Amino acid sequence: MKKIGIFCGGYSSEYDISIQSATTILNNFPDGYDVFLITVKKDQWTALYKGTESIINLNHLGFEYDGKELILDYGLVYIHGNPGENGKLQAFLEMKGIPCINSGALASELSFDKWYCNQFLKGFDIPVAKSIFMTNIGQFSNEHIISELGLPIFVKPSDSGSSYGISKVKKSENLTAAIEMAFKEGRTILLEAFLDGTEVTCGVYRTKDGVKALPLTEIATENDFFDYEAKYNGKAQEITPARIPDEIKEAVQKQSKYIYELLQLRSIARIDFMIVNNIPVVIEVNTTPGFAKASIAPQMIACEGKTLKEFWTEILEKEIR
Repeated sequence: MKKIGIFCGGYSSEYDISIQSATTILNNFPDGYDVFLITVKKDQWTALYKGTESIINLNHLGFEYDGKELILDYGLVYIHGNPGENGKLQAFLEMKGIPCINSGALASELSFDKWYCNQFLKGFDIPVAKSIFMTNIGQFSNEHIISELGLPIFVKPSDSGSSYGISKVKKSENLTAAIEMAFKEGRTILLEAFLDGTEVTCGVYRTKDGVKALPLTEIATENDFFDYEAKYNGKAQEITPARIPDEIKEAVQKQSKYIYELLQLRSIARIDFMIVNNIPVVIEVNTTPGFAKASIAPQMIACEGKTLKEFWTEILEKEIR
């Protein structure tokens, strides 16, 4: 049987969420594979194999079990943030000659950075929010930012997959603090004009029969926006299928599949939109969407009428050579 390691943990503030996602996938993995978790920490990587925890040898990604050395055949990277969602781990696996089931290094790194991803998509005439990119706190005056983007303004770490460090700024006097907070989470930040519309998200994956889009989920948050608390602490309604007209739903799904292919993604991805005047505007692309029991992707799959095991069977039939 092929040995598949599901990588989880990592260095970001979503360490625990990553482990929850990976565990859900492990518990619903198709039969016929030898699958286990690999937890990534800064000091060491460990494999949990048949109830035994072993240290991973980073030279060849093997580990000892029952007097034998086992080596990975495939990796499934499910680390939210650094070093998985940003493509670093995928690049490491590629260097070691170990195929990755989900999106590769370049696609993951590009999708991970909100600014660069949206500028890439903009080059293909895909609507994105008007924005400003900042590499240091004093780069632009608050007056310039507000004159360009108006108020409210979303301030986000650009190179961070976490929901931390994001603010919705309604008053000019709060902008500096929001920028400083965002820079604590990322080296660069993105400031976006407010989009007034309905937020939806679309799951996309590829099978041997082509790229498929899942039913849309509408996000109606109790908070000002879909922040960490709304995402993980029950402060949002995630309504699947989304309450939008069929023609808009189909436009979002078509756009999502187009973006998936443009970015050369693999396995499951989730693309977030704001519907403004019936036009889907991209917010961001997520190559490692949450997969815990309460996450959006499993809700979409259930709405499609599939079990999680059936869903991953479709993916593996395409991604395992």
